[in-house]
Amino acid sequence: MQSVRVLAGAVVGCFVLGGVLVVLPDGDRRPPPSPGPVARAVTAVGSGAPASLPDLVALIGDREAHLRAHPGDVRSWAELGTAYVERGERTAEPRYFPKADAALRTSLKGRPKGNTEAFRGLAALADARHDFRAARGWGEAAVAASPKRWTAYPALIDAYRGLGDYKNARRTLTELMELPSGSRASEAQVLVRAGLVYRDRGWREDSAATLSDAAALASAPAEQADCLVRVGELAWERGEPAESLRAFEAALRADPGEHAARAGQGRALAALGRDSEALLAYQSALAKQPLPRYALELGELYESLGLDGAARAQYDVLRARVREGNAAGVNEELVLGLFEADHGDAGSAVRRLRAEWARHPSVAVADALGWALHRDGKDKEAIGFATRATDRVRGGGARIALYSFHRGMIERRLGKESAARRHLGEALRISPVFSPLLVPVASRTLEELGEPGPGPAPGAEGVGRQR
Repeated sequence: MQSVRVLAGAVVGCFVLGGVLVVLPDGDRRPPPSPGPVARAVTAVGSGAPASLPDLVALIGDREAHLRAHPGDVRSWAELGTAYVERGERTAEPRYFPKADAALRTSLKGRPKGNTEAFRGLAALADARHDFRAARGWGEAAVAASPKRWTAYPALIDAYRGLGDYKNARRTLTELMELPSGSRASEAQVLVRAGLVYRDRGWREDSAATLSDAAALASAPAEQADCLVRVGELAWERGEPAESLRAFEAALRADPGEHAARAGQGRALAALGRDSEALLAYQSALAKQPLPRYALELGELYESLGLDGAARAQYDVLRARVREGNAAGVNEELVLGLFEADHGDAGSAVRRLRAEWARHPSVAVADALGWALHRDGKDKEAIGFATRATDRVRGGGARIALYSFHRGMIERRLGKESAARRHLGEALRISPVFSPLLVPVASRTLEELGEPGPGPAPGAEGVGRQR
């Protein structure tokens, strides 16, 4: 023990750089140099936080070179695979996902038991591919292998949310929040998951405050930008486009490579009537991160402006991107089903979304399937799914204007005029700018429905009263 204390005293004023102990001159207490891109990306990937795209590229190149010389390094295989996952997500290039799968399974083959890094990477990959059942399996394996490591939990929470298993998402969040807080980065990522779970429960104020706290705690620009995108998306759902735009612009200042913020900027600008700027923002986002849902949003914006040819071109982009994703194992049935319901073959949308509901019975899929059934003329079946998507007791705690709109239009077709009036009005109260195509439809339908009839007659108190 004495020798340990002597050694500790001898290295005061030293630091480790690249595995080498460096001794500073006596009295020099300068901090060590800032970590380089590979070290930054390793820290981010290891903590489950987003990394900047240049840092990811540097890490991937470094690990590829290292593994050519040391193919038995299972930890580096896991780091490489997880970096491929994030690069694929950041760029919407699904070709990285098969590479991620191969790297992570190589790590797992080298250490099949207790390989938390590989389990966690495979869970993140399955989440990115929207295969939430597989993500649940890998996420549960990661938590079982390392129940005290907070980084094992976020991908599992994402999987439960994707499956519509909100009860287990809340339980897992509770377990995560009971662990020691760890680093500032870990606190930010824990708060992000808490904010999303609160959002699912309909706790909008708690969600907004928690996501704002996460952005304040984020330790790197890429992580801060990711948190600010979540803040902006929630503000958008709340019908606050100006606040949403501020959050997206702040995200882009933190990390200009955060392309999700560029698409969010386009959404908010369109809601504020700044159509030319919105089109440019969407085009910029799609040039760097061509996700099918961005193509759908841009196509609908073009359609709302009467630019049908440009809209059709974006819908072609959507179909092409879905095909590319499918080839790399990415499940885009939800966005494709929504597209087909409104702009293509409603029968095809129903078939796709029925299968998706069997795999992932989330609130989002319930809403989409209900709407597809409505568009296919099956309103009696549709109303059950639309109700589920908006019923707090059955999981629909998040207040989403689009879901209320869909339910109201189905109720109108079924002759339930009072309920239709209530839900269409609710959609516009939640967000009067939720869709450039559908807001005019909601407003026009409410006008056609007219004002509600007179209240109950004297002595009929409580009959027909809406709460």
